[in-house]
This record gives sequence, structure tokens and C-alpha cells, in this order.
Amino acid sequence: MTNDVVSTNFIHKIIDEDIENGLSARIHTRFPPEPNGYPHIGHLKAIWINYSTAKKYNGLFNLRFDDTNPSKEGDEFVEAFINDLKWLGITPDNICFGSDYFDKCYEFAVKLIKDGKAFVCDLTKEEIDQYRGTLKTAGKNSPYRNRSVEENLDLFERMKNGEFADGTKTLRAKIDMSSPNMNMRDPVIYRILRAHHHRTGDKWCIYPLYDYAHPIQDALEGITHSLCDVEFENHRPLYEWVINNIGFECPPKQREFAKLNITHTKIGKRYSKALIDNGIADGWDDPRLPTLRALRRRGYSPEALFNFVQLSGISKAMSLCDYGLLEHCMREELNLSAGRRMAVLDPIEVEITNFDEDKVVYFDVANNPASQEDAGTRKVAFTKHLYIEREDFSDNPPPKYQRMTLDKEVRFMSAYVVKCNEVLYNEDGSVKKLLCTVDHETAGCNPPDGRKIKGTIHWVSKEYAIDAEVRLYENLFTCEDTVVINMDNYKDYVNPDSVKIMKNAKLEKCLEEASCGDKFQFVRNGYFCCDVHDKNVYNRIVTLKDSFAKMQKKD
Repeated sequence: MTNDVVSTNFIHKIIDEDIENGLSARIHTRFPPEPNGYPHIGHLKAIWINYSTAKKYNGLFNLRFDDTNPSKEGDEFVEAFINDLKWLGITPDNICFGSDYFDKCYEFAVKLIKDGKAFVCDLTKEEIDQYRGTLKTAGKNSPYRNRSVEENLDLFERMKNGEFADGTKTLRAKIDMSSPNMNMRDPVIYRILRAHHHRTGDKWCIYPLYDYAHPIQDALEGITHSLCDVEFENHRPLYEWVINNIGFECPPKQREFAKLNITHTKIGKRYSKALIDNGIADGWDDPRLPTLRALRRRGYSPEALFNFVQLSGISKAMSLCDYGLLEHCMREELNLSAGRRMAVLDPIEVEITNFDEDKVVYFDVANNPASQEDAGTRKVAFTKHLYIEREDFSDNPPPKYQRMTLDKEVRFMSAYVVKCNEVLYNEDGSVKKLLCTVDHETAGCNPPDGRKIKGTIHWVSKEYAIDAEVRLYENLFTCEDTVVINMDNYKDYVNPDSVKIMKNAKLEKCLEEASCGDKFQFVRNGYFCCDVHDKNVYNRIVTLKDSFAKMQKKD
């Protein structure tokens, strides 16, 4: 990630006021993911806000794993977050775990019990929900709310010692069952859960709930500003209740920002996992998913992703960001950096009848005309047998058709003017081969007699081509605003054409030297990335057409 100072947003204005009023002499932020899946682009926004804010104020940034739910968490996901942050160019000042503070969380729970602010409850989860009431009606107190301090201390210790079955008892904060904020109606802060923890093993059979553990972890780490998405805004009173009732001298301040919502994209680990488990996606790095690993495999760069997050805006108001903006950010970068290559994705053969069988003519072709530096040229072989795109020929052309058709001349990019003289067909009526001639006087130049050639198409020599599989990706979901999608209906919105696989693509021979992860513009086709698992596979990053930029010009 670049060290450029980010533009001011409402969070920075809050921090500026805190500094001016003497409330914060230093700035310390954190990113606290749960390690139960792979990081996605929604996490990227939280990462960027917390990290860039810390760096702007010369502060510190922690990566802290919220591993308070061991049944769903593991080292695989911890490593995924660490590795993806490294790919993003982010080095946390500290890497911590919620489990580092389990002893302290237990100690503070005992303090709350002694202060008469927490009690052991025997209600089941369903009964707790019934007692809680609704948004329009107050809840009612648990029948166990008035247990003595001594009884609560004894029961809580016995919970820790494993004397009770899972789900039979909880520890609840004693706050206000008539509060208009449902989160304040005596929330559960500890539950019994016998599950092997990836770090603490079987030491604990009780685990703190996130809303209780998180503010404690922030305070113990010296976090000054706990920046999280807006879904936690209603949890802020509980966050502050925990901090205040435990009695931290320099409490952190929680502030919220709007989550990232992108058209045609369902962001969330559980959706990605469901798509994988049901065979719709191939894994956490399937290029159609919004995980960072998938975006990396597809060819997106950290710089483009951070630029996208910054341009999408930082506010408290929920909004829907156009996926086209993300593509625009990547396209702007690739236009300057990606080398140009010719690739024929759906080939038909062309035979140049007035070209000798063993003749080879090499043309100097620019590697990247748009590069701000001299990207140089490469030699591309032109031979008797070639390939062009099937869609670049029509034996029944529509009006104003500018590509190849019978008895019409077109320019073969950077090479000759070529004319189709005869079409050979397969038994099923499809085009098998085109028999053509070249104008030898047009090698790399316009016809000397001044005739106008309107169409230009790309090509690849048959003798100097390499075989590859090319994957063309589209949106994974058909609906633009995926707010209508939930875990019950998501399959109904999956785009059946989200990937088209071209198994018989023909590429320039120089791409034999490409390495996994290298990116190129396949001229007239789009930008592509050499797959991280197989160098004979190319994934389309984005098309050449920038619909987002056109919309911006109209506006």
C-alpha cells in the first residue's frame, strides 16, 4: 500500500477534534476479523480505513483475530488474513488474538458479578429471546436475575470448570430489560461451548461473546479509535457499558462507517462458503468471488483495489457502488502497464495462397503504445497459415460491417492488407478455412495507390502459436442490487453464464515465457492474467470497454 496521505473524511474530522480537545495524544487503530473464512473486498474497506488512518496520524495499527467462536475458526483462515495483508503491502505493528485476553475477560466478568452487574442465567436461548420482548414491547427480567453475588460466583466458576452441559447456562450483563436498544436488554456475555480452540486447545469450555470481549481487547491493546462498519452502531452503547463498568482509565472510542456494497456482488464469507460448498464456485480463489484471493487470481492489484475503496467514498450513509468503478480502476492501471499481445480465442484458419509454405516475415509490433515509458517492440511471425477470430469473419455481413468477408480487404494488424477469395465449409455448414491473398506492397504500411482500408483485425501465426485455455468472467449474480439475496434464495440469482471457457485459444508464441500472475492486454479482447495455478490458462480481468468512464462523461 502506498504511504500517500489519504484525503480527509468524517472519521478524520472526529480524530482532529479529539486531538484539538486533548482527548487523544496518540492514534491507535485495529482490524479485528474473525478467522472463519478468507478475507474479502468488504474487509478491504475496513483494513484501508484503519490502516491509512493510523499512518496519517503517525499512529499504530493492529491486526487482531476475533477467535472467540472456536467451532468455526482455524489456523488456515488466520494464515489467509496474514498473507493477504502482506500481498496488500500492509505490515501490522502488532498481530494479536482475542484468545490472548481470555484470562482477562474471565477476570473482568468476575468483577462484574461482584459489582452486581452480571448474573448466571438458566434460561435457554429460545427462552432468552422470548423474555427479551420486541421493539415495541419491553422485555421482562429473567427469573434468575436476582441471584446473590455468591451464588453467581459459584455457578460461573463451575461453568468454567465444565460442570454444566453446553447451552444450559449463560452469564448475562445486568443492564435494562426495558431499554429501547435491544442489545442492552441483559445481553449474554459468556456461554458454555465445548469446542477445541485452534490456539488454547481445550483449556476453556466457556467463551466470551464478541460484544463483551471486543471492547476489552481494544482497551487492553490501547486502541484509541475502534473504527467499524455501521452495523455495530446499535452495539455502541453496550461497547461503552462494558468499558465504563470495568473501569478503564483511557477508554477507546467506537465510531462507524458504511459497509461496502457493490452491484452484482454479494459480499460475505458465508455466501462465498455456500457457493463453494454447493459446487457453484471452485474454491476461495475462484475469480468470480469477492475474496481478495480471488481478485488477486483474476489479476486485480492492491493499488487498484485501494483506489477503488477510496473513490467509493467513506461516509455513514449506505450506498451501492457500481462494480464498473472497480473495473475502471484496474483498467486505468493496466492501460499503462500491461504489454500488448495478440490472442485468438475462437479460431478459424486462414491460408494465404500467395505466400510460400516456408516463408516467414517478422513484423515489429509495439509492446504498449500507451506506456509512459518506452516499452519497446517485439517480433511477430507472419506465415502462410494463420488464425483469426471466428467473429471477425461473416459470409452474410450486416450493413456497415468492417471486418473480413468474401471479396473484401481488411488490415491484419501491423502486417498486410488481406483479401478473402474463397470460403471452405465443414459438413455442418460452419466455416472451416478462409483462402486469402495478401497485398505484398502493404507490409506494415498503407496501400501505395491510396485505397482506404477500413477494417483492422488481429491474427496469430498457426506455426508460431501456443495453445491455451482462456476464461471469460462475467458477474456472478444477475441482480444489480443484491440486497434482495439471502441464504435461502441466493441460488436463484446465480448467473449461469458467469464464466465462458475458450479451450482452443491460440496465443502469440512469446507468451511461452509468461509466468503465473503476469498480465497482458489481448488486443481487441481485453486484459488477461496468467492463472496462478496453470500458466496455460488465462483469466480475463476486465474488458477493454469502460462503461463507467462513459457514464461519468455523460454526467
